[in-house]
Amino acid sequence: MTSTAIGPAVQLAKSVASGPLLGKWGTLASPGALIGILAHPDRALSPSSPRGESPPRALERVRERAEAERGSPWAQPLATQYARYFQDGDRTVYEGGVFARQERLTRAVLMAAAIGSDEWLAEAADGIVLLCEQSSWCWPAHEESCRSRGTVLPDPAAPCLDLGAGDVAAQLAWADHMLGERLDERFPGLRDRLRAEVRWRVLEPFTRRRDWHWLGLDGRVHNWCPWICGNVLVAALRLAEPGAERALQVALAIEGLDRYLAALPGDGSVDEGYEYWWNGACRALEALDVLEYATSGELSAVDVPVVRETVRFPYRMHLGGTWYVNFADARALPPAGQPWHVLHRWARRIGDPDGVRHAAAHRTGTVAPEAELGRALSELADTTWLEAGPAEPPLVASAWLPGTQVGVARPARGTERGLTLAVKGGHNDENHNHNDVGSVIVAVDGTPAVVDAGRPTYTARTFGPDRYAIWTMRSGWHSVPEVRGTPQGQGASFAAGDVTVADGPDAFQVRLDLAGAYPVDGLERWWRTARLDRVAGGVTIEDSWAFTDAGPPSEVRFLLSGRVRQEAPGQVTIRPPGGSRSAVLSWDPEHAAGSLAERELDDPLLVAVWGDRLTRLRLELPGTASGSLLVHVEVRP
Repeated sequence: MTSTAIGPAVQLAKSVASGPLLGKWGTLASPGALIGILAHPDRALSPSSPRGESPPRALERVRERAEAERGSPWAQPLATQYARYFQDGDRTVYEGGVFARQERLTRAVLMAAAIGSDEWLAEAADGIVLLCEQSSWCWPAHEESCRSRGTVLPDPAAPCLDLGAGDVAAQLAWADHMLGERLDERFPGLRDRLRAEVRWRVLEPFTRRRDWHWLGLDGRVHNWCPWICGNVLVAALRLAEPGAERALQVALAIEGLDRYLAALPGDGSVDEGYEYWWNGACRALEALDVLEYATSGELSAVDVPVVRETVRFPYRMHLGGTWYVNFADARALPPAGQPWHVLHRWARRIGDPDGVRHAAAHRTGTVAPEAELGRALSELADTTWLEAGPAEPPLVASAWLPGTQVGVARPARGTERGLTLAVKGGHNDENHNHNDVGSVIVAVDGTPAVVDAGRPTYTARTFGPDRYAIWTMRSGWHSVPEVRGTPQGQGASFAAGDVTVADGPDAFQVRLDLAGAYPVDGLERWWRTARLDRVAGGVTIEDSWAFTDAGPPSEVRFLLSGRVRQEAPGQVTIRPPGGSRSAVLSWDPEHAAGSLAERELDDPLLVAVWGDRLTRLRLELPGTASGSLLVHVEVRP
């Protein structure tokens, strides 16, 4: 790389305001200082797990899958599959092939490292070459060159650095870390090839261009930033030559991590929802682990307040079992195979026993066959995690996160039994936003009954101008009011106001004004008060309104899951999926007429969480200038 390509990035690095990391580390994180403290590429990544005649028990599932697929054709992503995103919006088929290829390579590397046989080394080499020969590492939904050129296939001469490209670069770096000398012996030249590909497709664009949207230089920072910067960090530490260029790449990655952590609220919450914590804040934690090791502890973030707080976010969002609070694009039943060892390790480091227990409660004892290579190696190297005993999740009594205006409360700490209430304020321009200001979730014994649908399968519409044509994104399919026939508006100005929270031994209550979320003339106030009574064990949701004059009727809507029956006027019974007890939702039928309508589900992601249908309850309110409606939710004995 020429000095002219490096110069602008260096100037930018000096002008960026310090966040929590740079504020702590100062010039120690500058390119000049990093030259002196970064470990040599051969020693920059943490030690690998020991090799033996057979893999450790933690690799049992990986080995089973790897042996079943060895000798079969590798997944082959096709041009027709790539083009589909630009033709009919489908991104799943192509991405599925890409993911299958990378997951197989990870399993081959793990087997080659654990067993040491030439057969597994050859399997890994085949996967590495396939990735090097793949036209683009960028997923079609993120490709920049196609729209401008009017094509449906990527331009190999203009590599786009996205999540997919960063993932491949880090995977190749970890593969080189594990198998480097053996690859030189058996496949000389292969390591030069993978370095050239990573440099051209990832490291050079990362350093040369500062207009990547995911850098957040416009103030809009989301989970792509730590995800990509963390992967670039791994690639630079292992695959770049020691010197100024490598130090600059690391410094710019640190800037990205710093910018992301600075964008998080002080309470460590994530507006993208619990599921996205794993690919945002958790990615930052993993990068910080790598960075601390590569600098021999010189750059440590264990005492950074927002880092410590975000470690607590996952267990604060836990409803029970495998169910989680799922505002925004997150799912109520997120994928189970998360890197729980990362949470366990960081909870140990900050001295948070609740975080340790929460992670240990999800421990399976084996590495997931679909795990990313870096995450699998980190898990295998953490003997404390591998030897951790069973634990019960903490199930905190309550949590209020003012940064995202999300609250969760249950009758008592440490038990799923009874009703758990979750409430969301916020605004309608959050990352992975749904128009859901004021939405509530009510779980029965840890299983949602009043629910947030979450997201369907991503397509071209999901992040385009038609996003809010998707029913799951609209306020009409969330548990919020529809004011005089008007749904919530989309944008940051449509927000909750005057939010107050009361949390005590007898009750947890959130009160917020939803009027600002609705573009309705004459609407002065729409108070929503959601309350969990810890003594009686019930939940109440009260809506009260004030207009300048009478007008069309409004509605209060609730999205329900499971078996729903209206047994009497003013009462519905909800038996959530897999739950042993039901909830009874009731109201005064003289104040609101209620009706039920089922929504059949056919999207595989929604079906996997909720089954074949959801039910919407509509409570029609009078068009008076003022009034109120009180809804009760109780557990049926």
